[in-house]
Formats: sequence, C-alpha cells, structure tokens
Amino acid sequence: MSTLSTQEILQAGLDDWRPLAGTLRARFATGSFVAGLRLVEAVTEAAEAANHHPDVTLTYPHVDLSLVSHDVGALTERDVDLARTISGIAADQGVSADPAAPTVLELALDTADREAVAPFWAAVLTGDAGNVDGDDVVDPSGRVPLLWLQGTQAHEEPRQRFHLDVWVAPDVAPARITAATKAGGQVVDDSHAPSFTVLADAEGNKACVCTVLDRA
Repeated sequence: MSTLSTQEILQAGLDDWRPLAGTLRARFATGSFVAGLRLVEAVTEAAEAANHHPDVTLTYPHVDLSLVSHDVGALTERDVDLARTISGIAADQGVSADPAAPTVLELALDTADREAVAPFWAAVLTGDAGNVDGDDVVDPSGRVPLLWLQGTQAHEEPRQRFHLDVWVAPDVAPARITAATKAGGQVVDDSHAPSFTVLADAEGNKACVCTVLDRA
C-alpha cells in the first residue's frame, strides 16, 4: 500500500487527529475510566475487523491513540480509514476529542561520534546496547522517547547539554548501570546510590539512573 504525504493527511478531514512524528494521534476526553474502557472495547472490535491496530493508552480521564502502518513505516490509507472509524465510534458514544492535546516527546543529543555514544544511551535508556537504528536510539517496548543523535563537528565543550533522570525499579538499576558501563560509559558519582547514580557517555553527557530507595 502506498504511503500518504503530509499534505494528503492534512486534507483528509481528520478533525480529531493530528499527524505527529510519522504517526496519527488523537486524544478522546472520556472523563472516566469506565467510559474509556467502553471506547477501547469498541475500537478493539473495529481494529480486529480492519486487521489494523492502533496503539492505545487508557487512563482515568482520557484515551490516547496512535496509528501508523508498521509494515511500511509510514501513514497509509489504512490509518486514515481507521481514524475515521474511531472518530465515528467516539461520536456515537458522546466522547469528544481534544485535538490540541496529542504530543510526542523526542530527545536530541548533539554528538560528533554516534558510534561511541549510541550504545551507551541505548543501554542506559532501554537496558540493551543494541537498540540503535541509524541515528536513533529506540525502545521497542515504548517505555522511553526516541533519542535522535544529531551529527555535529567535534568540539571540546558540547554546544548542547542535557541531563536525564532514568527511573527504574531498584532491582533493575544494577544491571542497567552495568550495561551502560559496558557500552562505553562510566560511573561519575555513585555516592548517592541506590537513590541515584550519575553516569556519563564517551563525550561526557550525563544521565542519572534513579530509584525510589533512600529518599525522604
């Protein structure tokens, strides 16, 4: 199936949906968990009938949905059709969309040596140094945002810096720290462990592996 351009998506009349980072996303303000579950159940039936399935997040006040044709890595008519179907289901159930709400968080790191830092960030963010796809560190399970490694010229002092707090379960933290160090990182400060341990990649960019232990 051919992919759709951004302009084609924008002209599709999907008032409830927004194209973001290669996906179609919508939030429906259900107002209660029961109403949200009712919407998700109806969407599930429609998705099964279409053999095309959205990613769904059900919370107390709303339901978030994301559509993409994974087999082609882009948006297709299947996504548009299912988006229309889902909007119809929501309307039938008296559930309104919040078109301004959909948001995608992606992280960007300025680096002159992707090969040196990518395994570290894959390990500290996902626990697996192999979760690198080209210029991106990706989490197949969707727990953390995508990290884009933006190429730059080498420089002594990074022009862009960021600090990340990566919260994990206490029993996961030691393995996560070990994976990060094996992937080319180093422990900068463990004086506050197990509350948090400061790690750095080969260029000095830092992240804290955090747990709930030893906190006020």
